[in-house]
Amino acid sequence: MRVLTAAEMQDVDRRTIEMGVAGLVLMENAGHRVVEFIAERFSPLSTQRITVICGKGNNGGDGMAVARQLYTRFRPRALDVVLLADPAELKGDAAANYRMLVACGCPVEREIPAGARHATLIIDAVLGTGLGGPATGRALEAIREINSGFPVAKVVAVDIPSGMPSDSGESGGEVARADATVTFTAPKIAHAMPPNCDRIGELVVGAIGSPPSLYEYIQLSLIEPAMFAPLLAPRPRGGHKGTFGHVLVVAGSVGKTGAAAMSGLGALRAGAGLVTVASAEAAIPQIAAHAPELMTARIADLDDLAKDKTVIALGPGLGRGPEIESLVAHALEAFEQPMVLDADALVGKLESPLGRIRILTPHPGEMARLTGKTTAEIQKDRIGAAREFAASRQVTLVLKGQRTVIGFPDGRVWINPTGTPALGTGGTGDILTGMISGLLAQFPKQPDAAVAAAVYLGGLAAEIGARSLGEKCFIATDILKYLPHAMEECARLAHLQ
Repeated sequence: MRVLTAAEMQDVDRRTIEMGVAGLVLMENAGHRVVEFIAERFSPLSTQRITVICGKGNNGGDGMAVARQLYTRFRPRALDVVLLADPAELKGDAAANYRMLVACGCPVEREIPAGARHATLIIDAVLGTGLGGPATGRALEAIREINSGFPVAKVVAVDIPSGMPSDSGESGGEVARADATVTFTAPKIAHAMPPNCDRIGELVVGAIGSPPSLYEYIQLSLIEPAMFAPLLAPRPRGGHKGTFGHVLVVAGSVGKTGAAAMSGLGALRAGAGLVTVASAEAAIPQIAAHAPELMTARIADLDDLAKDKTVIALGPGLGRGPEIESLVAHALEAFEQPMVLDADALVGKLESPLGRIRILTPHPGEMARLTGKTTAEIQKDRIGAAREFAASRQVTLVLKGQRTVIGFPDGRVWINPTGTPALGTGGTGDILTGMISGLLAQFPKQPDAAVAAAVYLGGLAAEIGARSLGEKCFIATDILKYLPHAMEECARLAHLQ
């Protein structure tokens, strides 16, 4: 699912109109999408007291289309429509929708009436994606009213919560609260990135008439199960352990054997046919004790071990020092197989030799170290950081954290919508490294889908597990416990899409 900036969305609307779909039709369709959502979620509308608050721009025009459809089709118990501007200030399609609203007999107020304070549902159509700075004036007053003046009301935002900048996860001003947001055509960056993605409530994306061909070129996407659904299909009946790849996990050291074991188990649970963990000789007995399914070997024999492996995962719990940096540099140059690098392997230049698949999985602190920036700088522009690094080094970059971002060598960036604070516990990165490796071993010709699937499934498994165990009690290996449930859920969602 593509993610658009405000300028890209405006361009899509303009080109749609040039193709023959009138702007008034787009606005009417937007109104329909909002009404369909609230009719489903808040039925019966005849029992609701609804207040629709409209600004003077196109977002307000959408709101007036919503109000007219509610007034003529559903006749809610009470409907208050508030326009925060002189009707003479309205232009274009917004003005046309105001005239139609008045013509059908629906009263329009200039101030929020006292009775509206008892509203059960607020439609926020004050400010849209064209906002150029913090809200001011009557719009700001309305935002404050939405946030505190309607004690029992649920709030549905039209396109985006008022005051929220479309192109950023950050906000420089006050933003209206929202229990749900109905946006149009495609999500915007604010819908996809923190902290604003946490303030939009349930996100619904509605089609209003713009053909997808107008925005297929966009390189920013939100991951959805349909993007990796073929990886979850039933296995061939004649498959065996040699069919599904052999992962070599180069990880672990004395005192950090758990990291190696978790990576190996992650690869197995994701479906790899075979997993060998190579580590320091003194650490091998403890690694082997974690799971009998894991094969083990000495890291000293790495060159021979790598010869017949499908994928190599390198780094978790490996330790640091000049000898590790030399090992990583040698592996990058010598081994042609796809490689997943995490934790202690994230050292050096980490450039991908031409034609080889190299997947890096840093957290923000590791990303800062790799780029010479501060962690705050990385977090401020996670999309840009992932895109620039992946393109310049010709690697796939998995920047972990809330809304994990995947950057690809060709400039594409995918945003993962799954995850929970429950993942803030030691070992989850080791599990992810294993899951990426395990899926890549099975689908070496579909590396992008394999990475996306591992990231999405890991986040979803944590969400499911946290609902059962609680966020505080969840531990890294619980991802593996709930991974089958996540796979089932994704298969179901992909079928619906």
